[in-house]
Amino acid sequence: MKLLNNDIEITKYKISTRKIAPKKQIRIVLVSDLHSNPKDVRGKLISKMVLEQKPDIIALCGDIADAIRPCTGAMQFVEEVCKIAPVYYVTGNHECRFGRYNEIIEAFRLRGVALLNNEYQKIQVNGADIIIGGVDDPFVGSIKPELDWEEEFFKAFSSLNAMPEYKILLSHRPELVALYKKTPFDLILSGHAHGGQVRIPGILNGLYAPNQGLFPRYAGGLYNHGGKTHIVSRGISYKPMPRILNPPELVTIDIIGE
Repeated sequence: MKLLNNDIEITKYKISTRKIAPKKQIRIVLVSDLHSNPKDVRGKLISKMVLEQKPDIIALCGDIADAIRPCTGAMQFVEEVCKIAPVYYVTGNHECRFGRYNEIIEAFRLRGVALLNNEYQKIQVNGADIIIGGVDDPFVGSIKPELDWEEEFFKAFSSLNAMPEYKILLSHRPELVALYKKTPFDLILSGHAHGGQVRIPGILNGLYAPNQGLFPRYAGGLYNHGGKTHIVSRGISYKPMPRILNPPELVTIDIIGE
């Protein structure tokens, strides 16, 4: 096992649910924390890996663009994956920083991305009816100081309680579990933690993560919260901080009706 390994791993999960008819299946590819990198050769590799997973939906869970680096790599990536399957996107803290929010989300929209900004869509995939929703990162409050993020979050999805469909939430930050538990969503997809930067598989699932600090509880992986499933991507960028025993990750999720 390489100490510093920047080769992208594919992590696969299977989730069963009675909210989808038996034998119906939906495949989601989750990408988070691209951080505007990379472009050219590696960017094409990531897009090719997404294509090879044959997704029905592509979920981008924030920090696809970066607050500091040029967005060229992010835009090229988005253009490529929008050719593969419907793409749903929520912002991360980086998209909301340094006044680039409107520029980034408009550029993504023009390339065919569906931005989920405190909203949801009812869609049908492979004959299965599902609901997919998403929220802006809380850092959006830095550019919208009048916004009560938590109040808007609950208001946006209050009507979902009466709906029988399988429900998926995209939200960049994994540490907001206490809020997610209060919603009717069945599956929550997040990023942000970068796998805790340093991992020792089987012993230490992350040394440090933003907004969680040392030994983060939700650094990466699958977590069960009662009847809810929470999947946290370790992210796909390996810059600027080195990742130790923590290779970049592309996540594939199969939701299977039972």
